Amino acid sequence: MSLSGAALRLATEIDEAVRLLASSWHADEERHPATLPVDVLQRLDYLRSFPHQASFAAFPPGDEQGLAAFVSALPDNGPVTLPGQPKVEEILTPAACYHVYAARQGQRRTAPEYVTTANTCFRRERAYVPLRRQWSFWMREIVCLGTPADVAAFLAEARESVRALCALLDIEISWEPATDPFFQPLSNPGFLLQKVSPTKFEAVHGGDLAIASVNLHHDHFGAAFDIVQADEPVTTGCVAFGVERWLLTITERYGKDPAGWPSLADAAGKLVADRRGRT
Repeated sequence: MSLSGAALRLATEIDEAVRLLASSWHADEERHPATLPVDVLQRLDYLRSFPHQASFAAFPPGDEQGLAAFVSALPDNGPVTLPGQPKVEEILTPAACYHVYAARQGQRRTAPEYVTTANTCFRRERAYVPLRRQWSFWMREIVCLGTPADVAAFLAEARESVRALCALLDIEISWEPATDPFFQPLSNPGFLLQKVSPTKFEAVHGGDLAIASVNLHHDHFGAAFDIVQADEPVTTGCVAFGVERWLLTITERYGKDPAGWPSLADAAGKLVADRRGRT
């Protein structure tokens, strides 16, 4: 869904508010491409777990003869066919944080690290519902890499920050254990692990709209990318915010007139100041 005018300004303010929250952990900002090498997600077994949500970056043939054949077969409108499609090497980013782990391949670390990043993410949905379920959407994340204790403390603080932010904005949420949308879940060890020992909790508004989530990955990414601290693969965790869903929540709660919208920057700033005052 395209955004412009007041809606775009509000979405930008939502993103900036989360960036401000990230400063509580002195998180560094990173910017990454909208695509990832397929090999990165193959290391994570992503394509076996979520093939129904994957979107690939595909290209017409690169040689002049192949391009000429492609052009000559183009219809006047509608979908096109890519003849002789080679093996696909790039995938559209399904989650902003994946780039963070891949960028730290082989690192040996001595202290926890906090990072914030945003990206346009792509996940195929069964149905398109504006701002609620979209093929592409804006995701802002705050990530922690460290020991299990580092990440546990971060996730507890992040969850409290989401709760407090929603309270300041008078947005009601409930925390619900959740599982990722695995393909053939009952035969997937990742799904079964999440059911037995919940690692994902969503901040749910209105009974069914997850506007944020806190996620414990254990050493899944540390082992996959050989990121080590204290002679062990690092543990990672993240808190993720769906910007369009926050936009929907705020406009449903306060209406579509910008004059009635709360200041997210003020709310986030208060939380950061309070946290710094306690440390």
